Amino acid sequence: MHFEILGPITEVETFAVGKAIRELPRLRRLYGRGRWRKRKGVASVRLRDGTVRQAELHWYEAAGVGRKEFKIKRYLD
Repeated sequence: MHFEILGPITEVETFAVGKAIRELPRLRRLYGRGRWRKRKGVASVRLRDGTVRQAELHWYEAAGVGRKEFKIKRYLD
């Protein structure tokens, strides 16, 4: 992750669950079994150069495993 999440993630939405996730075999191999979900939300992030921006984030999440592989999809400001 080349950014730091500042504060809470808001407007959280699940948009894929289980077999609808293309990366499911890789996630299970790396992090273990679980009810995997692909989620998105909005948060303030600090980029590597120190800039703070609002961004839409995507990540994978499973109960007992936690949130994994955050990525910035787009900037909102």
